[in-house]
Amino acid sequence: MQHRSDDRRSTPWHALTVRDALAEAHSEAGGLSSAEAAQRLRSHGPNIVPRGKKEPWYRVAGRQLDNPIVWVLIGSGALAIALGKGLDGAVVLVCVVLNALVGLVQELRAGRAIEALALMVPQRTIALRDGRRASIEAAELVPGDVVSLAAGDRVPADLRVLESKNLAVDESALTGESVPVEKSTSQVAEDAALADRKSMLYGGTLVSRGAAAAVVVATAANTELGRISAMLRETTETETPLTRALARVAKLLTIAIGAVAALLLALALLRGFPVVDAVLSAISLAVAAVPEGLPAVITIALAIGVQRMARRHAIVRRLSAVETLGSTSVICSDKTGTLTRNEMTVQALWTPEGGERALEGVGWTPEGRLVARSGEPIEPGHDVRELLQAGLLANDASLEKDGDGRWRAIGDPTEAALVVAARKVGIDESVRERRPRLDVIPFSSELPLMATLHDAEAGTVAYLKGAPEVLLERCEDVDRDAVLAVVESMATRGMRVLAVAERRLPTQGKLDHEQVGSGLRLLGLQGMIDPPRPEAIRAIAQCHAAGVTVKMITGDHRSTAEAIGRQLGILPPGARALTGGELDRLDDVQLAQEVERTHVFARVAPEHKLRLVRALQSNGRVVAMTGDGVNDAPAVRQADIGVAMGITGTSVSKEAADVVLADDNFASIAAAVEEGRRVFDNLVKALAFLLPTNLGQAVVLLVAVLAFPLIGGAPVLPVAPVQILWINLVTGVALALPLAFEAPEPDVMRRPPRAPGAPVLDRFVLVRTLVVGLLMAAGATGLFLYELGHELARGVAEGTALREAQTMAVTTIAFFQVFYLFSCRSLRDSVLDIGLLSNKAVYLGIGALVALQLALVYLPVMNVLFGTAPLPPAELGKSLLVASVVVPVVTIEKWWRRRTAGSRSSGAAALA
Repeated sequence: MQHRSDDRRSTPWHALTVRDALAEAHSEAGGLSSAEAAQRLRSHGPNIVPRGKKEPWYRVAGRQLDNPIVWVLIGSGALAIALGKGLDGAVVLVCVVLNALVGLVQELRAGRAIEALALMVPQRTIALRDGRRASIEAAELVPGDVVSLAAGDRVPADLRVLESKNLAVDESALTGESVPVEKSTSQVAEDAALADRKSMLYGGTLVSRGAAAAVVVATAANTELGRISAMLRETTETETPLTRALARVAKLLTIAIGAVAALLLALALLRGFPVVDAVLSAISLAVAAVPEGLPAVITIALAIGVQRMARRHAIVRRLSAVETLGSTSVICSDKTGTLTRNEMTVQALWTPEGGERALEGVGWTPEGRLVARSGEPIEPGHDVRELLQAGLLANDASLEKDGDGRWRAIGDPTEAALVVAARKVGIDESVRERRPRLDVIPFSSELPLMATLHDAEAGTVAYLKGAPEVLLERCEDVDRDAVLAVVESMATRGMRVLAVAERRLPTQGKLDHEQVGSGLRLLGLQGMIDPPRPEAIRAIAQCHAAGVTVKMITGDHRSTAEAIGRQLGILPPGARALTGGELDRLDDVQLAQEVERTHVFARVAPEHKLRLVRALQSNGRVVAMTGDGVNDAPAVRQADIGVAMGITGTSVSKEAADVVLADDNFASIAAAVEEGRRVFDNLVKALAFLLPTNLGQAVVLLVAVLAFPLIGGAPVLPVAPVQILWINLVTGVALALPLAFEAPEPDVMRRPPRAPGAPVLDRFVLVRTLVVGLLMAAGATGLFLYELGHELARGVAEGTALREAQTMAVTTIAFFQVFYLFSCRSLRDSVLDIGLLSNKAVYLGIGALVALQLALVYLPVMNVLFGTAPLPPAELGKSLLVASVVVPVVTIEKWWRRRTAGSRSSGAAALA
């Protein structure tokens, strides 16, 4: 037997008949011979999803150091070592190494997403070889093999169904379809979407019911799983807004520090400084200007955000994801289980006698009485009880309590919905014991109905449920057009509709198709839907208020997607959903335009989700993408923030994601966005707190080199290099860290997301840095000169006087930081507005700083290590008094900024 070795994915297998599919696969119903299979295995290769080449770990590690802020830190560490302070330099370099290790681990973990795909393919399968059933390794399957499948089997490759018996397959991991899909041998249209190809089985999906024989049409890279693997390898890790912003800050700092240090070196030489002293002065300024503690503060602030998100059911796998969530401008969400409950629920009933009535919003008391949401009792009529009881009896699903006492469904979700609906009117499964099943005609894809036979007062009764159009053909005394209009009305609301009927039979016996082929009495219709989560509706409204657009991307049909989208508040009135087929007809430019105005996408395939994410990113959007299936993994990985479902999510989607939701709830995403914004606000507060100190120290050194006299031929520096590192690494970090615990600003979810290109060092931060930095420099320099002059006038030795004056300057800067910390707790409002005791960590930080500073001043070992000297209590009081000046100055600056912003808003309103 000859075969072709070309790429078989281009063949529309779903559109071929069984005979044509076997012919195209160059196979037969009895399978391949062992010799032919071996030849094809050599030609096509093993049925293993390709994983791609792993990037060497050292390249990944090197990428962690390729960042301007890291270069600045490495430079500052090297400079500290050059000054003879090996321990201080080592501390800086250890910070760099730790940050690089964190990034390395995160990237290596991300690579597991592709490897997890291999777990979707079973180890062994049953194939026909030499006309006999044989258990073989799934990796040995080749195109043309005929395999046998039964309930519980995982599909080993892409297959065309040859024979089927009551076959249903769970394709949710691949297509997002929320219920098992009925399969058959019948061909479908060539342009049918992936989820509509009823004659195909795809590798990695699970047979939930029935049995089948099918021919292998694609293996390894040519399968849908292989295609997703290829898309995963092609996706790119996007740089986070915080990373981009900090890179810009680092570049700015690098240029500014280099330029000022070079200028200082030139000026020092012009003033006659010895070359060594001039170089040391320039190095001291560079060390002073670098915020060495910033990476530690950022890492710890993000880690705190991770812990808070975990308490709100969002497990963060990558630290940078915390802040990126706060910058998110679009959330693309799957429907099933995330926006909806992932449980089919009967919401509407229709009977010929009573017409349509809603079943949603009802429940029952502990005594079993049906009540409305208002608490008013409801007495369902005989027609409703008859309809619901029939749906319960013609049913294989059941309910049982788990270990936590919660009800869970056993069986098909659609059938379970009928059981729950019956319980709502007080009909439980005990009716099955009183009315035992005598016979059954099981549901099949060829005949979409189920019939069960039960005893009746006179003879027996058959209860049937199934597709309305099928049952209506068999019913008598019914206006088919009127009933189909009701069905259409329910379908446009996104409901899946089942008809329920009965036929009274005079005698006992077996049930056959002829007995239920006519003469049925229609009992009614049950319309069900996977309803939206109430908390998801609230969370979407919260996102919209925060300027975050929510888009729903689902594998469900258009009508269902539109109905749910409207209930959730995602789809505006009059708007429509776009389907995957319509997306295929758009080029990239058209898609980039369409994706901005369309908010619901239905019947989409994996490549559609990936295109949608990339189109949004091309428009400058920061995109969060949620998903739980294998089909979601490429888009989840491509997105700025990938969010996977912790309960229903596949291992592939979890490994591709940055965040995993422990409760599979969209509300947790909204909570994570709030936490992300809180983290970014607190990082800006930390930056606004740290940078004035660096500027102040740099100005102090600049003034000293330009204007201070030489003592003993050496320059006088108000702050020694080792003391600069103390301020930057110890006191700065001790006080900046409590800002990570600040509560969210009142308007955190009422303002638009931060633009991806917006600088961290905006006008506000720059002005605040300049004002506070100059004030700090003036206070420290003034007290240094006062103390130095005072001690020299008392006849104190020059070296001792210099150490005391430097200690005074360092202590003044530390106290400046304490008072300024309160001003940084809110960037716009007074500390009194947010509450003095709303963040107790601030006081722990201040206590730690005071203890460390007193140790620096009074412990002999610290005096030796850092060149400090004990100060009288009165001198400490002077430092406190001078440092407190920062509070009224920043208060006035905040008042002026609020007043100016209010004037601009009033002017804009007047113009409008």
